[in-house]
Amino acid sequence: MKGKRRALAAMISAIVIVFGLWEWNIHRHSTQQSSSLRLYGDVDIREAQPAFNASGAITEIKVWEGSHVTKGDLLARLDDSRYLATLTQAKKLADSLKANLAKLVAGSRPEEIAQAKATMESLRAIADKNQLLYQRTQELVPQGAASTEDQDNALAQLNSSRASFEAAQQNYILAVKGPRAEDIAAARSAVDAAEAATALAQRQFDDTRLYAPADGVVEERILEPGDMAAPSTPVLTLALTDPLWVRAYIPENHLGQIHLGMEATLSSDSYPGHIYQGWIGYLSPMAEFTPKSVESPELRTALVYQARVYVCDAHGELRLGMPVTVDIALQQTATHPPSGCLPHANAP
Repeated sequence: MKGKRRALAAMISAIVIVFGLWEWNIHRHSTQQSSSLRLYGDVDIREAQPAFNASGAITEIKVWEGSHVTKGDLLARLDDSRYLATLTQAKKLADSLKANLAKLVAGSRPEEIAQAKATMESLRAIADKNQLLYQRTQELVPQGAASTEDQDNALAQLNSSRASFEAAQQNYILAVKGPRAEDIAAARSAVDAAEAATALAQRQFDDTRLYAPADGVVEERILEPGDMAAPSTPVLTLALTDPLWVRAYIPENHLGQIHLGMEATLSSDSYPGHIYQGWIGYLSPMAEFTPKSVESPELRTALVYQARVYVCDAHGELRLGMPVTVDIALQQTATHPPSGCLPHANAP
């Protein structure tokens, strides 16, 4: 009887010890879980499809799928023969109008003024001579030494020489004064219009070149040399790798523990053992239901908030759509991006 009691007591003691260990393990596991938050998400990369701002046949595409490009790199070219001819014509016209404006602003040359003065003095002498000839003829008519017709001819010569002198005198005055202010203003306006036309022709010529809008990787060549390009037709698909982020979803009951700038570590099954540093760069202000693509132990009807975890220096290992695990230590004193891992200027 005593043996049965001892066995029963030992069994109860064992049950109590096992239950205690189970409770302690649950408490320890809960404590560990509450000190960090694990999220599951996918790598998200923005894409751009650059296109020419002009129409024409593509003569060259300088990059291939997988090529890394830097902002400003030349990607492709159009046939520029028409645009080059228009640009050359506009430049020549502008040069001609500038030369004419410079001539007007400079005014008459000293040689031109001297020539106008000499012409005026010469015609003045002729007019004076004809004046004397007419007076003599008038004196000879009453004596019968000259006819009335001779008098009329002398008067006509006098009037003609006076008119020529007056015209030469006005030319001399104009030469001294130089061009009118209105003529200079009109010439300057013509130069401005020509320069604007040249700038437009230059822009149209420049539009035959396609440059990378940002750093990235070429995903696809949509068009090939020989294809006709237009402003509405993309030439390439470019993956913009800066900034690189992971789209994840934070359950509503953990939202109060997450703040912008908190550091995070990321890992991927594609590169076991590789840990990437990141930080929380965006929290959606609006709740949504858990997307079907997100792995989460919560019910699908639970509300979540989208977050973007920016990744630091992934060395090109993380690709678009790659599943990633994000771990966030909740007991963080500082909420700022890790040193050397600041957001790009274009990051939202």
